[in-house]
Amino acid sequence: MTRRAALVAAALLVAGAGLADPVQASDLSDRGTRPSAAADGPALRVDATTGRHAIDPHIYGINFAEEALAKELRLPVRRWGGNATTRYNYKLDAYNAGSDWYFENLYYENGTAQLPDGSEADKFVDQNRRTGTDTILTVPMVGSTTAARNAACGFSIAKYGPQKGSDAQWRPDCGNGVKSDDTNVTGNDPADTSVAAGPEFTKGWVEYLNRAYGSADAGGVRFYNLDNEPDLWFTTHRDVHPAGAGYDEIRDSTYATAAAIKEADPGAQTLGPVGWGLNSLIYSGLDQKTCNEKGGDCWSNPPDRAAHGGQQFAPWYLQQMKAYEQSHGRRILDYFDNHIYPQQSGVSSGNDDPATQELRLRSTRQLWDPTYVDESWINQPVQYIPRMRSLVNENYPGTKLAITEYNWGALDHIDGALAQADVLGIFGREDLDLATLWSPPKSTDPGAYAFRMFRNYDGNGGAFGDTAVQSASADQEKLSVYAAERDSDHALTVIVVNKTTGDLTAPVSVTGRTGLAGSAQVYRYGQDDVTSIKHLADQPVTDGGFTTTFPAYSITEYVLPAGSSEAKPPTAPGTPTATAVGSDRATLSWAASTAGSSPVASYQVYSGDPAGTVPVATVDAPATSATVTGLSPSTAYTFRVVAKDTAGRSSPPSATVRLTTAAAPAATCTVDYRVSNDWGSGFTANVTLTNRGPALNGWQLGFSLAGGQKVTQGWNGTWSQSGTQVTVKDAGWNAALATGASTTIGFNGTYTGTNPAPGNYTLNGKSCTVPGTAAAAHIAPLAGHDPGTRAVRGHATR
Repeated sequence: MTRRAALVAAALLVAGAGLADPVQASDLSDRGTRPSAAADGPALRVDATTGRHAIDPHIYGINFAEEALAKELRLPVRRWGGNATTRYNYKLDAYNAGSDWYFENLYYENGTAQLPDGSEADKFVDQNRRTGTDTILTVPMVGSTTAARNAACGFSIAKYGPQKGSDAQWRPDCGNGVKSDDTNVTGNDPADTSVAAGPEFTKGWVEYLNRAYGSADAGGVRFYNLDNEPDLWFTTHRDVHPAGAGYDEIRDSTYATAAAIKEADPGAQTLGPVGWGLNSLIYSGLDQKTCNEKGGDCWSNPPDRAAHGGQQFAPWYLQQMKAYEQSHGRRILDYFDNHIYPQQSGVSSGNDDPATQELRLRSTRQLWDPTYVDESWINQPVQYIPRMRSLVNENYPGTKLAITEYNWGALDHIDGALAQADVLGIFGREDLDLATLWSPPKSTDPGAYAFRMFRNYDGNGGAFGDTAVQSASADQEKLSVYAAERDSDHALTVIVVNKTTGDLTAPVSVTGRTGLAGSAQVYRYGQDDVTSIKHLADQPVTDGGFTTTFPAYSITEYVLPAGSSEAKPPTAPGTPTATAVGSDRATLSWAASTAGSSPVASYQVYSGDPAGTVPVATVDAPATSATVTGLSPSTAYTFRVVAKDTAGRSSPPSATVRLTTAAAPAATCTVDYRVSNDWGSGFTANVTLTNRGPALNGWQLGFSLAGGQKVTQGWNGTWSQSGTQVTVKDAGWNAALATGASTTIGFNGTYTGTNPAPGNYTLNGKSCTVPGTAAAAHIAPLAGHDPGTRAVRGHATR
């Protein structure tokens, strides 16, 4: 590229990382005043018999990682993303920077004689092939691509008048598109910089990549992002897309673009809708733009949502992707992908004062914790990964989860490294499928060492385990703990992050491993030396575990060898088959597990992730079939089976079986269950009962609670509960229900863990039809808010 383009690209990349001023790792100071004696820390627990699931290595990805670091980390996936990739033209090796840099056309100096051969995108893929790394390329859906290798820009000052900002050093005529009165320039000509580019353009690129590198299944490009943050096109690429992208546009563009990719390379994997953050799950780009302009109650009742049945954007989008597969017999969306940048003040931007350090280190709880209320304009529990999983389970089962941009800031400081290690541990424990950090740390930055603790702690390829096992801390804000078994040698690896500025002494209990007594290898990275990971003296281990001191601001990894007498769990059950599939039930059968160290005791059937949901059916061995009831008619389900032995050890889950229930028979009643508020330990729910049978004068509704919930208060009826069974008798004034008439009742309840929807509804003893998906953990929809100027929408410059 030109010298100027190189400087711009470097600026976009560095600014995109949201880092503080770079410092040498050797210059980093101690972050806390160390007390003379260690304080008591929270108890840590590891149980190798349960919570077992494979950790997908693609969670350890990075956008634009340099080659040396990618090679050292055996980087699983590397992404070509960001705003500048939205209008990248592979034929010209040129792009438009959008709002990142004055809407200017820029280009790479790779020579034009052989293009598209030798383009910057090709060089990106070439590096990944050298390091054994899978590639994510971002393809355009915005409808335009860069028109020429020239110095054009979207808002010429000569053409569109004076503007508040300009590229004074390099292209003084290129403005920022904002007039002197703070209003945006409108009516500009998109042809100043860009030409139309639709699905055929993307298909041509994928076909070219197939010729150059082979198909996805033959070692070529594996993943394609369906553009980048399209719900922000109205700001980031407003010179060509000034309108907000609505529900229908994103659906239709996804259908066309993803189908074009699959036609060119059936083995390729697609990721969408690639929204910027939490509000992307709630609002379309059109609603975000409209409500930004209107304010007020627009955020609670946005017009594009109202025109689409009142559904928030993410569930509607997933339902549309499911509908495409049902209609065409082909899945075109493989990963549900949404970005996350912590919205707490200063966290993502890299501020590093003591208060922000504490905030950064506790804010990782928004990824999973139902009790953590986000300390920003969001001001409610987020549960980001469980929320994404709930959306998928309820609307398009079988879709994987991805977060292709995130950044907790301060990767050049020790607290940023601790937050990054905590995030990677959470990704593995919560069963995320793919993640790529925006943007890369330097190889000498503390943030790079966080990755090394998981991917290469000893410099010889030593890695955190491949199969997650259950781990828990009595206080995650002080000490967080993650554990996994390594497939290659069955060693148990345990990572502990001390997020406090004081040393903490804590017990670590380890169960589910026989022959444990001996010692564990110890590797540590921390504030005492931020230039290397230290291999310390072995930690003595008894059959119950060990007690040790974790230094302030440190990451410690323990490697417990398997030993000759390692206890083995059962093997995974065989792939289930489904028979007798009705409208509300199905029978599943599977091949028996092979016992490990102890006999197989039972089998558990799950419709969600076995690590985070309750089983929908359990049968004692040697039975190898179960009937799952309480299903919804005409609904797709995904099931898997886990074996448990007499010692409590769980097998890996079986392969999945997918089925769709039959249509419902004529129902005597329907029930609509909605959670209107959920605060992590309690909730408010409303139940709308509709009579589909003969007119009633007096009714009694029954249903069962599946997650240990307790009804604490009810209204519009007489409520009682016995165990999991709830009974509601009419209140007198609402006893008469004509055919087709409805009445709504409600209650407050408490729960711990997950809060699944009730099931097994009956009206006067006869079964009711319930829309939705049974057995999947439900997380109540978020209330939408105006983020205003406080929002961290990715990073302002890429």
